[in-house]
Amino acid sequence: MSFYRKVIWVYLIVLAIGIKIVSYFPRVVERWYSNGLYPQISRAQRVLFGWVPFSVGDILYLGVAIWLLYGLVRFIRRLVKREADSAYLLTSLRKTVFFCLLVYVLFNGLWGLNYNRQDIAEQLQLDVRPYSTEELTRLLQGISDRLAVMDSVRLTDRDRFRHHRFLFDMAIDAYQRRGTLNPLFSYNHPSIKASLFSYLGDYIGFLGYYNPFTGEAQVNTTVPVFTQPFTACHEIAHQMGYAKENEANLMSYLTIRGWGETSPAFEYSADFEIYMYAAKELYQRDSTLYQPFRAEQRPGCRQDIREMQAFERRYTNPISPFIWMAYGHYLRANRQPQGIRTYSEVLAWLIAYENKYGWNFD
Repeated sequence: MSFYRKVIWVYLIVLAIGIKIVSYFPRVVERWYSNGLYPQISRAQRVLFGWVPFSVGDILYLGVAIWLLYGLVRFIRRLVKREADSAYLLTSLRKTVFFCLLVYVLFNGLWGLNYNRQDIAEQLQLDVRPYSTEELTRLLQGISDRLAVMDSVRLTDRDRFRHHRFLFDMAIDAYQRRGTLNPLFSYNHPSIKASLFSYLGDYIGFLGYYNPFTGEAQVNTTVPVFTQPFTACHEIAHQMGYAKENEANLMSYLTIRGWGETSPAFEYSADFEIYMYAAKELYQRDSTLYQPFRAEQRPGCRQDIREMQAFERRYTNPISPFIWMAYGHYLRANRQPQGIRTYSEVLAWLIAYENKYGWNFD
């Protein structure tokens, strides 16, 4: 190994150790990374790649996947032909460790450290705690009443969301409007795009994702259109440094709420998403308490629920449960001990928000 390569190895190892140590100090991460270094990194990424009309990050992922697959095929071929001596195996192991180390440093340095920042509850001064069934029922009732009011206007401009640029511009405008009231929501130099892997995502089960290597927010634009506004704002929240899924859901909901005068269909997306989380949670706690809400569902909402369920059944496959299991482990490894259930933890945040501020979102 050359001196130059040794220096890179030492540099990466030191950075990896440093990242791991810093991750144990949320206040340090919050001050120096999430509110210091990361906004500069994110802004530079969005300026660099935001103007490109397609997802640069997806092209990067595809290229890396092809490269890894090619390397794996070559490795297996040499094993089969018994051409893999100890020197080759050692070199392969060293390259694999180097690749994993590089990805770890880049992932955390470019975005991943945000998993270890202080909770958004401290910024919003919320008392987030386990909530009672009574509080959950009250939240569901409030959301159900809102959906009932919007039932007749939920289709007003829904078809326009099929034009990706309109959908993304609405999400950007929502954050910029909210940012004038609270700098916590300030969002400049937008970079939000349709995923090139949307159809693959239908089988895997993802609605959107954030690419930390290029700073792009991706949205699956082949899922039912009424889910896409909430997803778009959720991914922008990740882009702004709110890495945990419950926090991104909270940011998305608070951003969209109050947008009804401009776009009823846009605001409907947020209430529909929270309704589904709350209804599922209440049903699991006490199915008898949920029955009145099911009976009171308006025709439009009921139709959307059926469409969502039909979509999920259409793309059900034996592989996706294993992918979601792996993703759950990923979430738990990044300070989200509830795994996939972290998404629905937004209910606790919303109940805490309602207890403190009511439904005033200004």
